Amino acid sequence: MSTHRTSLKNMESQFEALIDGVLARHYGTVKHFVPPALVAALREHLLATFRSGAMKPAGTGRLSTYDQNLAVRGDVIHWLEKDHNAAEKMFLEHIEQFIAYLNRTCYTGINAYEFHYALYPTGHFYKRHRDQLQSDAGRKFSFVLYLNEDWLPENEGCLVLYPEGQPPVRVLPEGGHSVFFRADELEHEVAPANRPRLSIAGWLKQV
Repeated sequence: MSTHRTSLKNMESQFEALIDGVLARHYGTVKHFVPPALVAALREHLLATFRSGAMKPAGTGRLSTYDQNLAVRGDVIHWLEKDHNAAEKMFLEHIEQFIAYLNRTCYTGINAYEFHYALYPTGHFYKRHRDQLQSDAGRKFSFVLYLNEDWLPENEGCLVLYPEGQPPVRVLPEGGHSVFFRADELEHEVAPANRPRLSIAGWLKQV
């Protein structure tokens, strides 16, 4: 019982750090959103999915405005499914716990989510943008979990955030590091890296 209470307290302190960051400076970050073993399992699933050929080039927009343009973004993606494997199920259940906490403490009304693996090959990038689409206002918050192993500053590939009225912020994509921000407010970009860059990215939504 004591271990459970400690675990719950640690989890909620992470959730608070993400929320407080958004309220204070437009973005929140934590270093270990999920345990290292789960980060490693998700990384292996991403790489296995990539090797199988199941990851497809990403685009921008949706439906009639959807476009694939390597001059804008160069990642390949694959959508997560909760019943696909144990690691994805554990990650998405943790996201559901975060959503429940967010709704309970901030009354956000989030009732859906979507997440995908993303792999940026060496030298690829995603130009500055916002995540909420003109054709779909359902995306309320963006969330990223990095899956990279032994990432160093010289590997580059930072997430560059542009908080209004503040200098740009560069987030190194270290494994286990998560970033949380409003999808309709915070402009950001993915800088090119000198090695493949791995993550899970997605959105908390109202539908």
